[in-house]
Amino acid sequence: MKFSLPKKFLIATNNKGKFFEIESLLKSISIESVPTFQFNLEEPEETGKTFAENSLLKAKFYAEKTELVSLADDSGLCIEAMNGAPGIHSARFAIDEKGEKNFPAAFKKISEKISENPRAHFICNLSIFDPKTNFQISFEGRVDGTLTFPARGNQGFGYDPIFIKNGMKKTFGELFAEEKDKISHRAEAFRKLKNWLVNQSRILI
Repeated sequence: MKFSLPKKFLIATNNKGKFFEIESLLKSISIESVPTFQFNLEEPEETGKTFAENSLLKAKFYAEKTELVSLADDSGLCIEAMNGAPGIHSARFAIDEKGEKNFPAAFKKISEKISENPRAHFICNLSIFDPKTNFQISFEGRVDGTLTFPARGNQGFGYDPIFIKNGMKKTFGELFAEEKDKISHRAEAFRKLKNWLVNQSRILI
């Protein structure tokens, strides 16, 4: 099924950190990013068993609510010593007893669970859904590294301050957006998406 490159994507997330990161990436191919938070929509329940399933679920939900082509992200931290957890439950893992996201508390829980094996990786899956044609496609990126404690840096968001990509010394939380956008799991997934869009639309970028 042919896909026509839209002039704008609805970014299907209420996470402002993710929105600004994706917005920055889309600017490189001259696509406008529309935030879902301007529509005041609650996020759908993530019932998928994989990043790809949850990413597509969110893209489809927001696309059908707004009638805009939607781009959704589902991403998370997978820790070897925790059998891949928190994985697709990364956001929920950071919810504290008050029902609020508390990443310092999540870092503490993780540090108590791992000892000799700090290996981990980030996964990002990006999905596009067009409500007019029901067209859908997904792209996935991965970056491997290790965890470090205590957390370092106040850039980025989520688990960035405890993750160091293989071959680097700084955590993602210590990298400026321009640096992280070149090497992250989201950047890898976006490169695949971008290449596909370019080939589909036969445009020069």
